Amino acid sequence: MSPVHKAESEADILKCRKAVQELRPSITDDRYMEMVRKTLADNRQIIFIEEDETAASIAVFETGYNLFRGKYIYIDDLSTLPEYRGKGYAGVLLDWILNFAKEEGYDQVHLDSGVSEARTNAHRLYLNKRFQVASLHFSVSI
Repeated sequence: MSPVHKAESEADILKCRKAVQELRPSITDDRYMEMVRKTLADNRQIIFIEEDETAASIAVFETGYNLFRGKYIYIDDLSTLPEYRGKGYAGVLLDWILNFAKEEGYDQVHLDSGVSEARTNAHRLYLNKRFQVASLHFSVSI
């Protein structure tokens, strides 16, 4: 299995663009670097698995502390390019995050996932990794 890399250089961040845009198609090429820099400046990291000189699968996660969760990790994005799906890459990234959480003394790991038929495989993966459906998430656009 391919190793997990941290996206630390501009070249690494650019490798991740297609996988990020697969999940977040509103992020255009011309705004990608600006948006990623803002998200990384806000206590987030990008990890990825590389194949064929591109990031086949990526995860973006934040670390923090709050009264409800304690010391937590929140997974913002988990995306695999369609041509690389079914190889277990998303599971490897989740395992990496869970191991990182244990090693660094985090209390919880969270993620939200949209509800649709297209998300069935993702939900199966989360349940297999022992994530629980813990709440409903509400939002309002302003």
